Amino acid sequence: MGMDLEYAPLPQGPRLHKRILSEIGRRIIETYKYDTPLWRFALCGPWALCTLAFTIAVMGIPTGLGSAADIMLAAAAATLVMALAGNLLAVLFSLTGLRIPHLFTGTLLSTLGAVLLILYYADLDLEAAALLAVLSGAAGGLAGLAAGLLRTRRTVTGLLLTAVLVLTPLALAYGTGSSTDSIQPAGIAASAADGLAALAADPGQPGSYAVRSFTYGSGHDLHRTEYGDEASLLSTSVDATEYISSWPTLRTLFWGFDPGALPLNAKVWMPEGDGPYPLVLMVHGNHMMEDYSEGGYAYLGELLASRGFIAVTLDENFLNYSAWSGIPDNDFKVRTWMILKHLQQIASYAEQSGTPFYQKVDYDRTALLGHSRGGQAVAMAADAARWFTGDPALAATKQFHIRSVIALAPTDKAIDSKQASLVDVNYLTLQGARDGDVHDFYGDRQYMRTSYTGGSAAFKSSLYIADANHSQFNTDWGLHDQTLPTGLFLDRTHIMDGAEQRQIAKVYVSAFLETTLHGNAGYQPLFRDYRSGAQWLPDTTSYYNRFQSGAYIAVANYEEDRKLNTVRGGTATVEGLDWSEEAAKDRESKTKPSRGIVLERSSISEAAADQEDSGQEDSGQEASYTIQLSKSLIRNLSGSAVQGLTFSLANHNSAGEPAAETDSAAGAVLPPDVEVELTDSNDIAARLPLDEVMDILPLPQTEFTISPWLEERIADGKFGDPSEAVFQTYELPFERFLEEEPELDPDSLTEITFYLQGENDKIMLDDIGFYEREDLPQGLN
Repeated sequence: MGMDLEYAPLPQGPRLHKRILSEIGRRIIETYKYDTPLWRFALCGPWALCTLAFTIAVMGIPTGLGSAADIMLAAAAATLVMALAGNLLAVLFSLTGLRIPHLFTGTLLSTLGAVLLILYYADLDLEAAALLAVLSGAAGGLAGLAAGLLRTRRTVTGLLLTAVLVLTPLALAYGTGSSTDSIQPAGIAASAADGLAALAADPGQPGSYAVRSFTYGSGHDLHRTEYGDEASLLSTSVDATEYISSWPTLRTLFWGFDPGALPLNAKVWMPEGDGPYPLVLMVHGNHMMEDYSEGGYAYLGELLASRGFIAVTLDENFLNYSAWSGIPDNDFKVRTWMILKHLQQIASYAEQSGTPFYQKVDYDRTALLGHSRGGQAVAMAADAARWFTGDPALAATKQFHIRSVIALAPTDKAIDSKQASLVDVNYLTLQGARDGDVHDFYGDRQYMRTSYTGGSAAFKSSLYIADANHSQFNTDWGLHDQTLPTGLFLDRTHIMDGAEQRQIAKVYVSAFLETTLHGNAGYQPLFRDYRSGAQWLPDTTSYYNRFQSGAYIAVANYEEDRKLNTVRGGTATVEGLDWSEEAAKDRESKTKPSRGIVLERSSISEAAADQEDSGQEDSGQEASYTIQLSKSLIRNLSGSAVQGLTFSLANHNSAGEPAAETDSAAGAVLPPDVEVELTDSNDIAARLPLDEVMDILPLPQTEFTISPWLEERIADGKFGDPSEAVFQTYELPFERFLEEEPELDPDSLTEITFYLQGENDKIMLDDIGFYEREDLPQGLN
């Protein structure tokens, strides 16, 4: 079957080209044909979204010109991008012949692309950035459409669409929540040291000294008059070219100096009076260079000065990151070096009559406080010879006796393959479990690298705060631990109020310095047991603290070898438990510089399984871990001033341990049921339930972002596990054991036994030993 068909001949040559060009021209001319008044007014939706996205992005990478200028620049840039890209895409859509509003569609896609790029370069992976860009683009487009409908008097449809846009996110917010339940604050119960508040004044309240404040600086500053014409004292500039090789021209243009002339700028709070006073230097961490940081510790500076300390907050903003000029190389080392140079500058002032520092500085009582990278820098400065041998700046550590170091949410990075190790230096670190920047407890690592020789009066302490974050230790760093726009996706639902977080810092920093620099030992119970300061601390969160001093007598720290049966002060055995020596690990499963013993009471332990395989009958003994004390340790304890047993315990009964026993009524994981027993040489034993001394709290389980799905897609899943190994120090005074068994002889102890009573209980122990408690004074100076 066939048919003869005739086709009209196609135009050839110039006629075809002319027709094609004519058609293209017609379509371009009609680019905006379908962009009716409704769609033209609807452009306000994509424009508002694009402007908002650019504004948020610029707030995360400030220019240094001020917020108002940054917002205007963002709006102008958004408008320009949308106009150029939107019109270009509109022309391309017109060439397709599609009967759609070309300008609106092109503008919407341009906005979506801009949002996608902003989110992708803000450390979201492509999948997350694309999804959020599509969702925000749809919202912007529909919002614009609703506005267009209302503008063209299609009121009912416009109102319905507006209602959908408003109610949908509210319904989603109500119907979804964090998959990890928040640990409810347990409150702060009274402790054996609850007489502290009656003995000592609240360290977070101002003292009796009048305070004067002033600044010292280079006298030339392009942005801050307090270090320029208004500086009370002129300082010398310092040459850091030996350490800094990368310093972009943009950075020089912004600051007006290069590494060869770094300024020594600082704000000072000084008590009025003759002195001399202890000196406290405070160092900020890494933040946006253009958003100055040093003023964010004024709340500490004013408090400390009123209590008889000279407080100085250092300007190291020029070492911070900028989106426009990066960050100088070797910044950790230079931050530390600048601390030493400031000490030298202050020493120079203190020898010059007529300066506020003249004869006011007590060189023998110096403390360093740092936050974030500054928290690492102050530890490095206290161990400066490790990095600065041969540098004249090292002389500052000989002139000033750095007795105490305080680190707020510090970093802990190896610099030149070395890390600070502090010996006989008082050390305090504070860390929030909801820290979205330094999300691992790095201060715990420096705590573990701080040690004391026998008889040293120095001590170390750590405080882990369940609902504290990173930025709120500094009043100028805002609410978010990540720069915008990433910070918008961090969950702030359970983060404590900023004023409460800083109240914790004030209480601990002030009490620590009162104890270590003023010699007011009456505050020391706060560091041994946070509950002793219950009246001074917010009860809206949970706390975990560690303590150790030169008066500690070690029994087991699990560093001597890898043999389960041997410990530093004797031998160890288990009954009915699985046991292993392991390194403590952080959220990213990286090991900390300390090992401990993990004890687990499973339904049938390895020991019980071996016993069953061998045909032996169950001995009926309880699940226990026993340390038989060595004869040399027993001799050392006899007649000593030892007051009790101490150890650190990490609760491993958590949501991450599915075998843990739960309360069927509450649905919560039960804490380990631990009892501790002491036995003397006459086989007299006294046994004490641990929760009668202090409850074993569950570890905080933290989700940092607003969605578990998003948690894995920000910064390559940097946040890791919901929790990490965080220890609580327990001190069990002999008096408590004697209440259970008056015949016990603490001077002739031979065994320490830990019993795990609950099914599937799991704990980690470290730093088992004995402690001496100093006599507390009847009053404070």
